[in-house]
Amino acid sequence: MAALFPRVFDIAPASARRLRTVVALLFLASAPARAAEPAELKIGVLRQPQPRETISILETPAEDETLAGAELGADDNNTTGVFSNQKFTPIDAVAQPEDDIVQTVARLADRGVRLVIADLPADRLLAAADAGKARGMVFINSAAPDDSLREQNCRANVFHAAPTRSMLTDALAQYLVWKQWRRWLLIKGSHPRDDALAAAYRASAKKFGAKIVEERTFADAGGGRRSDTGVAQVQRQMPGLTQNAPAYDVLVTADESDVFAAYLPYRTWDPRPVAGSAGLRPLSWSPAHEQWGATQLQNRFYRLFKRPLRARDAQAWMAMRMIGEAATRTQSVDPKKISDYLAAPEFEIAAFKGQKLTIRSWNLQLRQPILLSDGRTIVSVSPQEGFLHQTSTLDTLGFDKPETKCKLR
Repeated sequence: MAALFPRVFDIAPASARRLRTVVALLFLASAPARAAEPAELKIGVLRQPQPRETISILETPAEDETLAGAELGADDNNTTGVFSNQKFTPIDAVAQPEDDIVQTVARLADRGVRLVIADLPADRLLAAADAGKARGMVFINSAAPDDSLREQNCRANVFHAAPTRSMLTDALAQYLVWKQWRRWLLIKGSHPRDDALAAAYRASAKKFGAKIVEERTFADAGGGRRSDTGVAQVQRQMPGLTQNAPAYDVLVTADESDVFAAYLPYRTWDPRPVAGSAGLRPLSWSPAHEQWGATQLQNRFYRLFKRPLRARDAQAWMAMRMIGEAATRTQSVDPKKISDYLAAPEFEIAAFKGQKLTIRSWNLQLRQPILLSDGRTIVSVSPQEGFLHQTSTLDTLGFDKPETKCKLR
């Protein structure tokens, strides 16, 4: 019965509540006596706060971002834990940019934490994972999109719930090619993260047969993102950025630093759609997502935290549910057994995305569909129809096994 129970979370809200109640009553009436105290599994939620200044006030990160998603996942795990006699306890650990991440990991270990959901930049995640390895700690990356974390810098004690940049750019590229919008004008920001995202778009264009007709750079001059960019100034600036471009079908933006892309829709010199970091965006999750029972997850999150469920929260929720699924299936809170099961071929998880999600054995990345959202609706979901793969169509997104540089250690 415990093995079947996690599937309840992908059922419509009313049906899910009724089924949970019925199953709980049946279980309590028929189950043999269990241990008085459940086996507790402490899960660290190690997070670096996101910058509060964004282009749009609507996208200002919440103070509990990531933590809230992990807490909702723990609640779901504890519902199942009633039957498996397990208890899942999230332990919040905020790491400021100036904090020593090694010491932060040591403090978590001293509190009995061996499983960590990590929302950290790539370099700090690697430092944390290396510091925790000797203590038997396992990390699930819930935020960093860097492909290098799954390739040349992969670690055997780091799983990845967050999609990679290449998975996101491949997802968008598939849709643009499916639409026959094959000629792209690429505009990137001037920061290293923007360069990495632009490189991913170049690779995706080559992979799926699109052509980047020209590439331009928007130089970040610094200053306040809201106070220094009035409507009139932006309205004059953006057309000039896109003027005199070769003929193109769609403007693709690589602005992971959130400096300029949001100003481009409806302000380009030529009337063209905008995609990438603004306009049509590839996301692991969107507050607009409601298919496959996602509405009930959105509603539960809103009731608890009074705000929409965003991608970082959803990725932390998935990471916590990965831990819960593995603990339930193995009937253990031993981090080694949980880690081994996560990496096993039989692992799968339901996550309101239309199909089961599994782990890529070669780099410990969670396979998953990618949502394409305009901010108010889900326009499409990738992988797109017609993009085939010999094993899983989800492996058309990101680096496939023959391409990997990962050697788990």
